[in-house]
Amino acid sequence: MTMPYFSRLTDIVTCNLTLLLKESENPQEALEQIIREMKDGVAGAHRSAATAARNLEKIEAEIAEQKSQIDGWMTRAKAHLERNDENQARLALMRKKEVEALIAGLEQQRGAAAATCRHLQTTQAALEARLHDAERRRAGLPGDDEAGLLKSSPVEVSAGSTWNVDDELAALKKEVGK
Repeated sequence: MTMPYFSRLTDIVTCNLTLLLKESENPQEALEQIIREMKDGVAGAHRSAATAARNLEKIEAEIAEQKSQIDGWMTRAKAHLERNDENQARLALMRKKEVEALIAGLEQQRGAAAATCRHLQTTQAALEARLHDAERRRAGLPGDDEAGLLKSSPVEVSAGSTWNVDDELAALKKEVGK
């Protein structure tokens, strides 16, 4: 069994594919193994990004639930005051403050979860770009040669990919007057 080319996902993103293939005794065989490893990496990145998105959704749902509790504690405090029960009103306001503190902590967690989600989506897109380059090379198309790239049929972009060029294409059309 041959040694893997990549030990981490960042190795795929930062690799010099041309150099890896030049240093290989059998570039075609090496390219096949590299593509397999890249596909595994993309699949793992997709799973991680999906998990991060689900975690972000859970935190946002928890924040929404806690915010609804603030209203409940405020309503209770008002009701206790209307009945001249200042102690119970004070306790309700203390509970409201506890919930607000919890929300503040959850907001920080949401920020971290959102940053993680964006990072993983960016990494996934970079991995997909490397994979597409390797697949073009396997098909005999130059990786960085613009003429070869434009003549080739586009590599299938995976479902759920973060690539969407429609907005950019529309802006370019506007720019060139088309």
